[in-house]
Amino acid sequence: MEFKRFRIIGLIFLILMLFSVIASVSATCNVLVITDPTGEDPNGAAAGSMSFAQNMFQSSFILSKNDNYAVLSGGEGNGTERNYAIIDALAAMQHGATPATAVSLAGGYKGIRLLIGGPTVGAAIGGDYKAYLITVDDEDNIKITLHSGGVVQLPPGTRGAIIHLRNSHGNPMGGTADRVRQQTAINIGKMIRDGYPATYIVGKAMEEVAVDSGEKYGGGGINLVSGISTGDLFTPRVLNTTGEPMDENYSKSCDSCGWAVPYPEAEHYSHCPYDGTELKINSATDVLINSITVSQDTVAVSVYGSDKEGLAEITSEVVKASVKKYGYNASSIAGSINRGINNGLIVGVDYVEPSDLNVKANTRAVGVYYNPLSGGRSSPAWNLPVNPIILTIIGTIQTAIGFVLVALVVFRTRLLDSFKGKI
Repeated sequence: MEFKRFRIIGLIFLILMLFSVIASVSATCNVLVITDPTGEDPNGAAAGSMSFAQNMFQSSFILSKNDNYAVLSGGEGNGTERNYAIIDALAAMQHGATPATAVSLAGGYKGIRLLIGGPTVGAAIGGDYKAYLITVDDEDNIKITLHSGGVVQLPPGTRGAIIHLRNSHGNPMGGTADRVRQQTAINIGKMIRDGYPATYIVGKAMEEVAVDSGEKYGGGGINLVSGISTGDLFTPRVLNTTGEPMDENYSKSCDSCGWAVPYPEAEHYSHCPYDGTELKINSATDVLINSITVSQDTVAVSVYGSDKEGLAEITSEVVKASVKKYGYNASSIAGSINRGINNGLIVGVDYVEPSDLNVKANTRAVGVYYNPLSGGRSSPAWNLPVNPIILTIIGTIQTAIGFVLVALVVFRTRLLDSFKGKI
């Protein structure tokens, strides 16, 4: 067990060191919400991160699916020191520390902030920050308190949230953080009181922060109970650029066949090009909420084998449409994916077999394992139900027939010339 923990921490260390060699990546908005501290509600705890700054990769939060907690980080301190603070906190959590104890380690690194929490362990924030602690008691009384520095915790067994927000340097809406942080905290408290799930609250809080403070680039969100994440939906596609804006529309999609198109390309479509269905407009935060909220229609789709741009998104939509229509049947899902490949909806990958899918109906999850096509091809060779040898023979016969026809034409021409000469 100790060796396994050492390997996990070592792997995280290597990943975090990778991000220390690129431009600084630091979340300016961290929000963590717990609406069901028993851990029974699959949507009872969630978290999210975003910023106006560049490089908001998913490493801005680290999710432990086994222990159902997340480590969110940020601050204006040195990026390398922030990485060390994360490693220290993860090591502490691996050895059974509470969130309050783990986040207190951020105090040893100048300008660094850590926020750690989960459905049953509560949450805590430590280091350099300005954040609101929101609690909602059993009588639905809301209490909101502002804290700055040190360690503040949301005790286990308590409904509530922690939200941190500051303005990034260069944000044209600078100076709005204090007001927006307070107003968003109030709205979070009201939504907890009114019974909304944590996944919905996180999405709506991020929407409010994005619109009112300009700290708007994903980032993304995570479901702390069910272990579902938005993955790379909103993170930057190129180093040293911003992620997707969370205050804008993200895509249009067809509920019938699963076809989807992101903005700005979506501006050219109003109806599905395959079945004519009117397309639905999806805002970024609606996509975030739907991606991490578990429901009867929710499907968590993971794509492996190819990092082709847009492949994960369109595969996700196709799989969701297939599950909605046929259920969690590997053959049906594979058939839907292959139809998408045939009609050009999915490109750059080979056909899939049911064995290429990892379908888990109990957790509403589907993993798709692709084999990318070689030679820059966009679509695989036709899978005809005819032996290639037969096609070769037919081709040879056609060639022979062609030669005979040419000979007959030549013979006919000479015969006519000869006949005319005799006349």
